[in-house]
Amino acid sequence: MPKLKLGPLADDRPVKLTIELQALVHRDLVAYAEVLGRETGQTVSDPAKLIGPMLARFMATDRAFAKARKQGAGGRPHSGSGSAG
Repeated sequence: MPKLKLGPLADDRPVKLTIELQALVHRDLVAYAEVLGRETGQTVSDPAKLIGPMLARFMATDRAFAKARKQGAGGRPHSGSGSAG
């Protein structure tokens, strides 16, 4: 069985977002949660919890994004100090 890109989910403080998914994407997300549960032994009670780790993994492996980020094209986390903007 091929190894999934996601491993066990980290217990991290979430930021709440509201999104709409195409029905096909939602069905695939549910299926992915089932496969991930079998592979890791970690039950995924809410497939929506996979979206954050999936996006993080996608961005971490996007070479063009990494290059743009290194060149200062945004994407730096806001430190909370100074002005917003």
